[in-house]
Amino acid sequence: MGAPATGAAQTATISPSLIHPEQFAQDTETPVTETPTIDPGSLFRFATAGSVDDGKSTLVGRLLHDAKAILADQLEAVTRTSAERGFGGGSGQIDLALLTDGLRAEREQGITIDVAYRYFATDRRSFVLADCPGHVQYTKNTVTGASTADAVVLLVDARHGVVEQTRRHLAVTAMLRVPNVIVAVNKIDLVDYSQQTFDQISAEITSVAQTLGVERLKVVPVSALEGDNVVEASQHTPWYTGQPLLRILEELPTLDESGSGEDRSFRFPVQFVIRPQGAVAQGVDGEHMRDYRGYAGQIASGTVSVGDRVIVLPTGRTTTVEGIDVAGTATQVGGAFPGEQLQTAAAPRSVTLRLADDLDVARGELIAGADDHVPAPVQSFSARLAWLGAQPLQPRARVLLKHGTATVQAMVTSIDGRVDLETMELADATSLELNDLGAVTLRTASPLPLDDYTDLRRTGAFLLIDAQSGNTLAAGLVGQQTGGGVEQQAGDV
Repeated sequence: MGAPATGAAQTATISPSLIHPEQFAQDTETPVTETPTIDPGSLFRFATAGSVDDGKSTLVGRLLHDAKAILADQLEAVTRTSAERGFGGGSGQIDLALLTDGLRAEREQGITIDVAYRYFATDRRSFVLADCPGHVQYTKNTVTGASTADAVVLLVDARHGVVEQTRRHLAVTAMLRVPNVIVAVNKIDLVDYSQQTFDQISAEITSVAQTLGVERLKVVPVSALEGDNVVEASQHTPWYTGQPLLRILEELPTLDESGSGEDRSFRFPVQFVIRPQGAVAQGVDGEHMRDYRGYAGQIASGTVSVGDRVIVLPTGRTTTVEGIDVAGTATQVGGAFPGEQLQTAAAPRSVTLRLADDLDVARGELIAGADDHVPAPVQSFSARLAWLGAQPLQPRARVLLKHGTATVQAMVTSIDGRVDLETMELADATSLELNDLGAVTLRTASPLPLDDYTDLRRTGAFLLIDAQSGNTLAAGLVGQQTGGGVEQQAGDV
């Protein structure tokens, strides 16, 4: 999914398989696996999480301020508002949280409600930052912000330690398979920079993360208000020998660099079919345009090249890629279609594919590499959910399931458990309440080509939607598939 618009909350493609314990390092400085070489120009997405009033927005403001990513007029406005409110007792301090709390309700209540996206860059890397709310009722916004993140910065108030919402956000992060977690023990200045307090919190959060199977964990003592260990190392914490927060963010691997399967198997959900009609077909070289058929969409994973064998799912028909078109004015396809022709395209580029055979391909179907691991279309499968609906989820509930560009009717055939936030293990449950994380079995009205979320995030994720209101009810992750299948068939010539 592309980066959202500056300063606005957007509905992300929520790519929420909980919870697979893996190799884990308790060392707060060294990642579990060897860190790959970093491309200095790479775009890095990270989200903040943590309980309410743990200082997420202030930390984001401090990062932007100390990284010199704030415009002069923006800083002037925040300084003026801080003075009007008497922030810092007239000391001249600015309320850095105002840099991200953009909604009127947020500023009046002093909390974050929406996901605030900000962009900044250092000499080493460009960042997209999602400042997520901490209140339990806005957990769905945290799911949105973390769903495409390369890392989550999880804040813990040094005075209060690990609380329930800390555990919930860490469980969401693990469920979403975010590869990097940085725990920022904030307000360390309010406990006199106590190493003992830091060590206690570090040990507890490390234990929880180990249970959840978090891949990489770092723990950093910070003071967002004073700037300790945010951009520069603090002289107040000589006992901490690790790097400051920004330096860690500059060196962590992105999702692609983490060695996931995102760059391996080709997946292309068809968004719409291009068949020029009427006046368009009568344009330049209309004879060619009348014969044009293209399938437009965004490459979800992998790469595709002209001549590649592909399979259309769920029908199972195979063919080859005849052409790859993108919008533009450089050339004309067959002397008719204004645009650029590519030999190869990779995720996440939006393209139009032309196929060698005249197949009946519609919106919602999936074009995949025929020589890759091909997902078998299924109608029954297990999944993990973050339940976001106001009403409890009950067995046999009927919903709409949105997977890629396909939307089908579905039923929750069983609720298989709920994550206990104390033990971080699945416990028996007969329903799921608002903000619960759980396991379910679903059955769809028609087959869907599903990947396991641990293999491919984009095509292993889905949403559950209320058919009447259109509201999003749950973010889901595909687990083990339990039925269905498809055979490959040759395409018609």
